[in-house]
Amino acid sequence: MKVPMKASRRASGVDYAIREIVVPAEEMERQGKRMIKLNIGDPNKWDFQTPEYFKAALQEAVDRTDNGYGDSQGSLELRQAIVDREYEKHGVKITSNNVFVTSGVSEAANVLMGTFLEQGDEILVPGPGYPSYTQYIRYFGGVPVPYRQMEEENWQPDIDMIRKRITKRTKAMIVINPNNPTGAVYPERSIREIGDIAAEYGIPLISDEVYDKITFEGKFFSASRLPSDVSRIILNGFSKVNLMPGWRVGYGYYMDEPGILNEIFEGMMKQLRLRICSNVPCQWAAKASLQGPQDYIVEMNGKLKERASFTCKRLNEIPGISVEKAKGSMFMFPKVELTKWKDDMEFVLDLLRTEGVVFVNGSGFCTEFGRSHFRTITLPPLSVLEEAYDKLERFMIRRRS
Repeated sequence: MKVPMKASRRASGVDYAIREIVVPAEEMERQGKRMIKLNIGDPNKWDFQTPEYFKAALQEAVDRTDNGYGDSQGSLELRQAIVDREYEKHGVKITSNNVFVTSGVSEAANVLMGTFLEQGDEILVPGPGYPSYTQYIRYFGGVPVPYRQMEEENWQPDIDMIRKRITKRTKAMIVINPNNPTGAVYPERSIREIGDIAAEYGIPLISDEVYDKITFEGKFFSASRLPSDVSRIILNGFSKVNLMPGWRVGYGYYMDEPGILNEIFEGMMKQLRLRICSNVPCQWAAKASLQGPQDYIVEMNGKLKERASFTCKRLNEIPGISVEKAKGSMFMFPKVELTKWKDDMEFVLDLLRTEGVVFVNGSGFCTEFGRSHFRTITLPPLSVLEEAYDKLERFMIRRRS
């Protein structure tokens, strides 16, 4: 008799809540139930479209490139375009040697966690925060240590908690700004205070800035503008601002005047060489997206601002639901009174099966600071959001009666 093989504990322990909720949703669809999926931050699934000149550049790339393997660090032309764009956005001066190209920010997170961590090492992560970081930290034997995002202060980071949670095992700290899942935009003061702590303790700062140009209230401040004594790695990509989620191109660059990241960069490059290269034609098109007209971003932010305002107003009208208004990104993180459910996962599953509205459970973004919440998106047209939140209101009234 053949004994079924077991998956490794590493693989079995992965729990990416944003996609895991799709499994029961698809089961309901197979039973004939229509679902309103507000779980994934994919703008192209709604009324946002990749600009035509990006598409033309990709089609041209297939003809103009040799379609062979590319540079493991990323094409020099794209890396130079990133250098130019970062200077245009933030006035930051970097070189193409400091830039690396990945298959989305997710691969960058994977590679970085695999480089920083030995068994039992710790990395500070925002709580709530994007779950890939926590999952990759655990996958490589590390310990994610969350620091609180303060809901009562528009989800701003708890600077005191960051300092208190640093230990001898802390290898890096992560910032996500604008934030996923809360929609917060951190003020310059907060970023500078976090930078001061990083410099004081000699801990590298990893700043995920993939939503940097999707801000509609407040002013975005990049960690690239911190003083030179802060060693940092800035992550960004083309899925959100550039409306190219399926193309899977991301990038990062490091700024390290103290000189503590040399071995980290080489360890990361060993992994990038192992996976050979990022998609070559898509890198060509990504370069074009940085160098052409950017006016589509104004229209995108206009839509998202209107939809965030509607979402905030509508959710706060629903019994048992409250939410802080998003100032950037594509998400909001409402709180739910769990009067009839043991936890937020039971809540989102009950709603999914009863009304066909799909949210992501808040504990999937942090078991300590995400509980009793759920994440929603601000991407759909108002008519879709209105239908979804009407269903949510009906559900909450029925369950609370």
